[in-house]
Amino acid sequence: MQIEFKTEGGMAYFPGLSKPVVIDSDDLPEKEAKELRRQVAEAHFFSLPTRTGELLPGAADYQTYTITVKDGKKRHTIHVAGVTQDEGLRNLIAYLKAKSTQIRTAEHEHPSDHLSG
Repeated sequence: MQIEFKTEGGMAYFPGLSKPVVIDSDDLPEKEAKELRRQVAEAHFFSLPTRTGELLPGAADYQTYTITVKDGKKRHTIHVAGVTQDEGLRNLIAYLKAKSTQIRTAEHEHPSDHLSG
């Protein structure tokens, strides 16, 4: 399973951090790969509409998320604007945000590991 996760907007928005992060279950330890799959399943990701969430009045500081999941022949992209009432989706977003931070930190600490060459 491969997930592309992109965050935009928010009060502390930095365009450089809006670059999508790709999380591939094949690159994760088995326990983390299982957790990733569980999060996607509990969000019923492949059944979600392509656009969800709502921007409340004065919502300039809300973040928006674009999530694409590829699993075998299945592929689905959703766009989440601001706040979602879906607990499974909220949990998935929280997981992806934490994993993205972890990946970006590793890339920053070891940039030569990520150079093509």
